[in-house]
Amino acid sequence: MHLHHTDPALRDGLPPAAGRPDARRRALRVGLGGPVGAGKTATVAALCRRLRDTLSIAVVTNDIYTREDAEALLRQAVLPPERITAVETGACPHTAIRDDISANLEAVEDLEDRIPSLDLVLIESGGDNLTATFSRGLVDHQIFLIDVAGGDDIPRKGGPGVTAADLLVINKTDLAPHVGADLAAMERDAKAARGSLPVVLTSVKADHGVEPVADWIRRRVAEQTTARA
Repeated sequence: MHLHHTDPALRDGLPPAAGRPDARRRALRVGLGGPVGAGKTATVAALCRRLRDTLSIAVVTNDIYTREDAEALLRQAVLPPERITAVETGACPHTAIRDDISANLEAVEDLEDRIPSLDLVLIESGGDNLTATFSRGLVDHQIFLIDVAGGDDIPRKGGPGVTAADLLVINKTDLAPHVGADLAAMERDAKAARGSLPVVLTSVKADHGVEPVADWIRRRVAEQTTARA
């Protein structure tokens, strides 16, 4: 696996942090996974825009052979370049977030060392299938995204991403009329598969569309802060 910093010159100009003010404090780590085209990068971009004024955020992206997702975030200027890092997994995306997490862990820890007092690190998986999950050694919470255009039977198909992620996001709800998807059925089936675990329906490219996900993350950050108080 290969770790890429988005701006080597800038990285060299940022000395490693001497140590976080509170040795117990580290950023909340939230993983975002889901199939190709579910809207993971768009969701990360929307979350950065929505939360960056109140939380100190950094992002780690994963692609197999490129830095495509990181470069997309850079083009959109959702965060300063030094806060976005890319990992080239060189293998199936779930390997780097579940089986051999070393490159992602290095990327997260490097961001925490270089940027004091980070509140949140978003770790975006490369596009994978319904079996994708994050190692709990890498993230504190995981979000799994599916999209309406993928078929309204996806919640019934299950898989650990759908059934066990801390938050399930059914994205691109605006496309439902165009692809013949039954949103009510998707939500019902998802809740049946997940029990008490939360489900939200979104269209993250719409105004305020990412708000349900942003609210969920704000609560997780607040919980971590309270737990450490």
